[in-house]
Formats: sequence, C-alpha cells, structure tokens
Amino acid sequence: MNKPYIICHMMSAVDGRIDCGMTEKIQGVKEYYATLNELKATAFVSGKVTAELEMALPGKFQAQNMEALSEEGFSKKGQAASYNVVVDTQGALLWKKDNDKQSALLIITSEKVTKEYLAYLDDKNISWIACGKEHIDLVRASEILHDEFGVERMAIVGGGHINAGFLDAGLLDEVSVLLGPAIDGRGGMVAMFDGLPMDREPFQLQLESVKPFADGAILLRYKVK
Repeated sequence: MNKPYIICHMMSAVDGRIDCGMTEKIQGVKEYYATLNELKATAFVSGKVTAELEMALPGKFQAQNMEALSEEGFSKKGQAASYNVVVDTQGALLWKKDNDKQSALLIITSEKVTKEYLAYLDDKNISWIACGKEHIDLVRASEILHDEFGVERMAIVGGGHINAGFLDAGLLDEVSVLLGPAIDGRGGMVAMFDGLPMDREPFQLQLESVKPFADGAILLRYKVK
C-alpha cells in the first residue's frame, strides 16, 4: 500500500501519562516542539478529544438532516504546505473558516458522517476525508492522505486512543517519546497508547536512539517491529 512514513511523537511524564494540562507544567515542552519540527512531517494528526481542547471552537455541530454520506469520499480545498489532521468519527466539532495555505485543516470522518456536516466543512473551506462504514478506516485514510494530498511524512500527536488506533492498524513506523522528568500518578489519566482490547499482545519496538537534555528530559526513538 502507499502510505506516509508515520511517526507517533508524544511528550509524557515518566509514568506514560500525557494529559496536556500536566505536561505543560513539567520540563521538556520546549524540546518536544523542537524535536517535532525535526521530524519534517507535513501532516500532524490529533484525535477528537485533543482537538476539542486545543483547536476547535466551543460547542457541537447539530445536524438538522441526519442523512449520512454512506460512501467513501474526500474533498481537497487546494494543496497546502502542511495539514493539521483531526480524526472526528461522526463529525461533531465546530471550526472557524480556514484560509491558511501553509497549515490547512483536514478532518477525517467515517462514512456515517452526515452530508450536512460535510457541507458545513465545505462552507468553512476545510478539506475532509470520509472512509470506513462504522468506524474510520485509518489504513484507507492514510492511503488517501498520501495519494491525494501528497503527504509523505506524518506525525501522530495524540491523544492516547488515536495513537493506539494507528498502532493497532499496523500503520506506525516509529515511536518518538519526549520523556519529561516528572510523574503524574493520578488515577484514570490517559496513557500514551490507550483503549485497545485486553486480548492485544505487546507491540515490540527496537530502540534507535536516546538523547538526554540538560533539563532532565530525554528523547527516545524506536522503530516499530
């Protein structure tokens, strides 16, 4: 299959927790963004929860007509230098009009998305991909990103469930972890990879490099076997 080279790049505490409110209080934030830039990715993928907290407008889209798309499709609003990709299975997040040609917004949904929501994205000049009958088909979405949007290198930047989804689909080539010198420890906080079924075996990694920083943060890079 044609797909981008896909790297999951995350910052976590020593215990693997990735809550943004926590990580912004510990050492390593500056190094996280610097090392993200060094990956030379042209697409950056976030899950719905992360996007809702950091990118989207307040509120949820309320469709008046519930007719679903019910087929694969995509809409490209022009070639951008890079894409901020948000995975939003049924189409619920609200957005301002997107006129950024350097870092354009791109929404990935399932085929259950309403035609009305896609029309809303079209009106906001936002590109979209719809694939997968019940859930988003991440494999097919990656192919479309490569073949139709020209994405050669892609960074998955959270949260835990979307990271795990790409891992479970066999799409990750590399895992890059900026480990901050702190412990979260709070119960119920999402880990770097989270939410997979209990029958999954561990995913094996091969260590490629270790880079310590003066403030105690460490960058670990692994190939996914």
